[in-house]
Amino acid sequence: MRKQVLHYIRERGLLKAGDRVGVAVSGGADSVALLRVLLELREELGIVLVVAHFNHQLRGEKSDADEQFVRELARSMGLELLLGAGDVNEHAKRESLSTEAAARDLRYRWLTHMAAMQNLDCVATAHTLDDQAETVLMKFLRGAGTRGLAGIYPELHRGGTKKVRFIRPLLETSRTEIEKYLTELHLPWCLDHTNLDTRLTRNRIRHELLPLLERDYNPSLRRALSETAEIARDEEDFWQTTMGGQGEEPSAQPHELQLDVFDQLHVAPQRRAVKRFLEWNGLSTDFQHVEALRRCALGEVPRVELDGGWRATASKGKLTLQPPGVPAPAAGYQYSLAIPGEILISHTRTTISARLVDAAAAAQAGLGTLLRASAVGSALTLRNWLPGDRFRPAYSGSAEKLKRLFSEKKIPADQRALWPIALNTDNEIVWVRGFPVAHDFAWIPGSGDAIKIEVLASEIDKTAS
Repeated sequence: MRKQVLHYIRERGLLKAGDRVGVAVSGGADSVALLRVLLELREELGIVLVVAHFNHQLRGEKSDADEQFVRELARSMGLELLLGAGDVNEHAKRESLSTEAAARDLRYRWLTHMAAMQNLDCVATAHTLDDQAETVLMKFLRGAGTRGLAGIYPELHRGGTKKVRFIRPLLETSRTEIEKYLTELHLPWCLDHTNLDTRLTRNRIRHELLPLLERDYNPSLRRALSETAEIARDEEDFWQTTMGGQGEEPSAQPHELQLDVFDQLHVAPQRRAVKRFLEWNGLSTDFQHVEALRRCALGEVPRVELDGGWRATASKGKLTLQPPGVPAPAAGYQYSLAIPGEILISHTRTTISARLVDAAAAAQAGLGTLLRASAVGSALTLRNWLPGDRFRPAYSGSAEKLKRLFSEKKIPADQRALWPIALNTDNEIVWVRGFPVAHDFAWIPGSGDAIKIEVLASEIDKTAS
């Protein structure tokens, strides 16, 4: 492992003689192995090591025990220790983040600040081959392009005016190799049992999906996913270079994209140009957005509604973004949503999915959250609310006009006209966003399989469920 890591560091040019390196150590196997292998390579590389530990304060005494473990580890190796801490739960609440995202955000904020204050040349983190494989697979499942499939970069810069370089020396080292290395050296490490919680997507991928795919399809899948990330990163580097100045925000008219030769380009650079244009303006760059804007640039559609109230139009050789402020179009919408399936409502940038839930899993769901599959059929009609619509949420007294229910729930008046509802094949309202499912169609134990309708992403009323 020592030779493998040394080769990776030298091949990528991650470290040079004289570098002061902060090693992020949580106490887990990966970070303990990273610290130990860098300690072994310290003289050969000519580097100075500093241990950095951030206490997330999520697990009470166990978090404190991890901190004490890292203290003892640093002391036993004769290394300087830098400590940080933060209230992850408070940060998650304040920034509307998941606990996992809030922990990562706070940790990187502290590492970046600490590295700048301590004049460190870089911070080494213990991302492994397994982390890379999990990240690429998770990005693929969510529908990523080459940027997402590039996964974890061996090196990146974070921070404001004073950038801090982060390196990942273990990206070609597997977790199995790491644990074997530590076991042979009789080095202990801390176990974080939250890594076993399969309610988290990454943990399900780690403990369920990846092992299944390796067992039944490709025993070398982790390595293959890592190689996919390598290819995707090179693709991204190529496009960054090829697009040249188009990658920079224009000094004037950032809301306009010139279309002089747009229709003569291959579809790949067309997509890149549109994606950059959206990035310049801080708008979503998902596939649906990019394709809709590309079609508009080609004159196939007159305009495109974007998130946050933005609107795109193409005329006189340019694509123009109109900022928010223009009222939402009066015209409504109607879509057919297959079960299972998902649909993007372009008017509100809302993605809604419908999926089947077997009876065993349905029994674990909350009351009023699922529909009886037998009462819905194989597809739903999704449309906006219309005056006069009546609805009876599960376990309520009787059907009432949705206008009154909206008022009781304090849904803003300017959002109601485009509020999504779902109807079954008999044209009966079975679901309204933000409310329990319809009383007469709610799943109950013994009624077979169920259907769960979810809002996956939306720009309207983000507090609604």
